[in-house]
Amino acid sequence: MIDYAINSTGVWKGIGFWDHAALCAGKKHEVRISNFDRTVLKKLARKAATLASRPREREKRDLWYRHNALKTKRPLILADPENGWNEIITEDLMECGGDLARRWEVVLRKEIFWGESIMDDRPLEPHFYIGHTHSSSGWGMSGNFRGGKNGGAYAWENPVKEMKDTEKLHYPEIEVDYKTTGETVGLAKEIFGDFLVVKLRSVWWWGFGLGYDAAVLLGFGNLMKLPYDNPCLLHKTMETLRDGNLHKLDFFEENNLLSLNNDSSYVSSGGIGYSRELPEREQNRSNVKTVDLWGFADSQESIGMSPDMFEEFFFRLQLPILERFGLNCYGCCEPLDSRWHIIRKIPRLRRVSVSAWADKEKMAEYLEEKYIYSMKPNPSDLAVPEMNTERVRKDMRRNLEITKDCVTEIIMKDNHTLGKNPSNISNWVKIVRKEVDRVHSG
Repeated sequence: MIDYAINSTGVWKGIGFWDHAALCAGKKHEVRISNFDRTVLKKLARKAATLASRPREREKRDLWYRHNALKTKRPLILADPENGWNEIITEDLMECGGDLARRWEVVLRKEIFWGESIMDDRPLEPHFYIGHTHSSSGWGMSGNFRGGKNGGAYAWENPVKEMKDTEKLHYPEIEVDYKTTGETVGLAKEIFGDFLVVKLRSVWWWGFGLGYDAAVLLGFGNLMKLPYDNPCLLHKTMETLRDGNLHKLDFFEENNLLSLNNDSSYVSSGGIGYSRELPEREQNRSNVKTVDLWGFADSQESIGMSPDMFEEFFFRLQLPILERFGLNCYGCCEPLDSRWHIIRKIPRLRRVSVSAWADKEKMAEYLEEKYIYSMKPNPSDLAVPEMNTERVRKDMRRNLEITKDCVTEIIMKDNHTLGKNPSNISNWVKIVRKEVDRVHSG
């Protein structure tokens, strides 16, 4: 598998705040932080804790609880700069020298900037998350990648070319380094214990779309050709991906490696997980099952397929995975209006992505107040040095009128750049909030 950091352009090596715990995990023989770096981290932790203690954070938390229960009319706003963080947290701001300390510093600086400057509806929590130190065997084969440095384009050669190649695939096996994990958690508690609650929580997946792995193994262009040229090869590969993911879920459950995501966790391609509907069953926090969690899948890589082909080659493989979760989300950048009659079959579906390329009127009719309308405005508006504020305002006003009777969230994400102008993200939030006030003032 390709590391998301291949498209990184600065000190921030992830693409979204759901990666915090993984970024903060320790590496073997790395779990040490100098006295100078400790002083820097404690200073930042104290500031983050002060911001998290504000009454407004409790109010925002309650908004998300009601929103995820379909009990809000006023849209919630979430703005994640993603790769734009590398234009916000630059090298000249960094103080720590050690690798682990620098990763922790980036996470704390992000929280502080979020609380002081972005001012959206994401609550700050007085927590610091550490992920498990682990390795994965992968699928047994991967692409030969070229390029991708400094945010540039990349290409790869797909390893699965014919049916016999699928025999070389195997389910990913996870190996957890419990010793390093424990040392990392202990070090974090030693440094942050006076200010933040340190929690061990790994995010083992982003979602279960299966399409990215299929594209790596088969080639993206081949995904469009194989339904005609070699459907058996596509079926076999997708079935392996389905079964491999089910195998991983079994492993996480059996080894008590899952954590609840009904809190400040980022779930799906937009939205925060606060929910009192999860977990549905009585359970101990050290015995979390998938039924206690939000699940998510998307279908971006299949967008060139007809709805029938999508159902045959993608959706029917995703469904057994999604059936295991307590609440579900679906979709990312792909428009779902032509596939809604298929997507709606997902059990306990709660959040549905409405991308910038979807028919927004149709999606508003489909979702009504029965599902969360997860609106994804076009991030290109923020990718320029001077944002066209009037266009942003006009587009948002129209979208808010369309969704006036829906349970709506507005998610700014997929930013590869902020035009080297960090104020774009906070100015966008201000514009959207004013338009929300105007449309929903009654």
